[in-house]
Amino acid sequence: MKKYSFLFFIAIIAITGCNKIIDVYPTSYLYDQSYYRNVAEVDKALIGCYNGMQKALYNEWEVTELRSDNTLMGSPTSGSSDNREFSDLDMFMPAPSHSGVYDYWLNNYYNIYNINKVMYNLAVNYHPENGTITYDSIQIPVTMADRKRIAAQASFIRAYHYFNLVRLFGGVFEIHQPVTPQAAKYINRSTVEQNYTFIITDLQNAIENGSTNNYTSININDFGRVNVWAAKAMLAKVYLTLNRKAEAITLLQDVMTNSGYGLQATYANVFSTTNEMNAEILFAVRYKSGKVGLGSPFPNLFAPSGSGQAIVNGDGKGYNFVARELLRKTQGGYDSVLDVRYKYNIGNYFSKLYPKKHIANVIYENDGENDWPVIRYADVLLMMAEAQGFSPNSTSLINQVRLRTGLVAYTASTINSVATFEKALSDERRWEFAFENQRWFDLVRFKTTLTTIDPIVVLKNHFSNMYSSYYSQYPQPLSLPDLQNFITDQRLLLPIPQREIDINTTIVIAQNPGY
Repeated sequence: MKKYSFLFFIAIIAITGCNKIIDVYPTSYLYDQSYYRNVAEVDKALIGCYNGMQKALYNEWEVTELRSDNTLMGSPTSGSSDNREFSDLDMFMPAPSHSGVYDYWLNNYYNIYNINKVMYNLAVNYHPENGTITYDSIQIPVTMADRKRIAAQASFIRAYHYFNLVRLFGGVFEIHQPVTPQAAKYINRSTVEQNYTFIITDLQNAIENGSTNNYTSININDFGRVNVWAAKAMLAKVYLTLNRKAEAITLLQDVMTNSGYGLQATYANVFSTTNEMNAEILFAVRYKSGKVGLGSPFPNLFAPSGSGQAIVNGDGKGYNFVARELLRKTQGGYDSVLDVRYKYNIGNYFSKLYPKKHIANVIYENDGENDWPVIRYADVLLMMAEAQGFSPNSTSLINQVRLRTGLVAYTASTINSVATFEKALSDERRWEFAFENQRWFDLVRFKTTLTTIDPIVVLKNHFSNMYSSYYSQYPQPLSLPDLQNFITDQRLLLPIPQREIDINTTIVIAQNPGY
């Protein structure tokens, strides 16, 4: 399919319903002039925005997990174009024309466009000059209560996309309303600070106007929809990323005290396809199997290539290959004897290691039922520990997550300093959220929130740990020092897709330094 720059993308919104939120029957190709006439149609458009999160998530593992110390490209000797591009990301040498980076960028902006159409038709407007959202006069018969209910959810999804984009690319184009192709030519990158103001305002709108129902009171038809608790947890992560720890603590404490969410008794229960949207899942990108166009592709993407039907129907692609250091306790990996997460998260097919947690039985290829967790209650507990810092209470929070895994609790003698606390926190997050696209964002955030965890050091150690068994096996391999030299503060950011720079002849768009 031919691709277009998002700044020049003016298209029909393809909206697909899903019975995990409302219904299973797709409604596609809805034109503005014949749609957005009443609350039912606007709500259906919102469902399209939820489903639009799937396309952005398709490539997210490439730009997050693959660049962390958790996973690798499947085979260093492979000459396929896909694997070459994966390797370039893994080794911090992606070209600005990298197709996976561009696809991720474009699919986030596609859904931002969809969200902006919903907000526009509800007359919900963001004002960047003062960082506020207003509900202006409207022509269609929608009550203020319904406008706020729908806009709260749309605000969260838009903030989710921008939060990911700003962490991966730095300051990005801030599009908060539908724009014409002519107007788009004059929109340049916003600053990181401006992007975060927008994100925070959207999340505050979600908090002020979203559902406050305790988990036990959520209507069955609303499971999967954004609520206040998901928005508060997401905003807490934003504040933590900005090192605004006191504000994060206030939000996290509210979630812990009043939301009704909590840990599942076992780790496996969190991800079971028969236990979806359980009390540990504050928010997930939802999938629906059954050949309705809403199934998860990840069972087939992540199962080992050449495994036939042994792991999943339709064979696997072998993407997101597990780094062997996760098997080695001495290199920061799992305690393979005690930690139940080890066997649940990592599969081994004839020495091919794969992310097992995203694989469940599928009848049809690329049609998995597995939801993708975005915010879990375990994340809330560990964020609170991170925000509070080294203290007995923070150690207790880590232990709440740790004790259901078979590991022994940390004590005052095992966590007895800032350094031991931060190492324990970093490790626990790595083990708990492995292959959920969290590790990369954690490492970058730790540079601000922790004092002894440096992502540059962690990633250089990863190259060292994996060099002899993996990176040295490439044809004409780089030396370890040359490989490590690619890991710089500048290259913690991805390049702005070159197409965005080249296609706009009206203004100059700056590329990120180092590319």
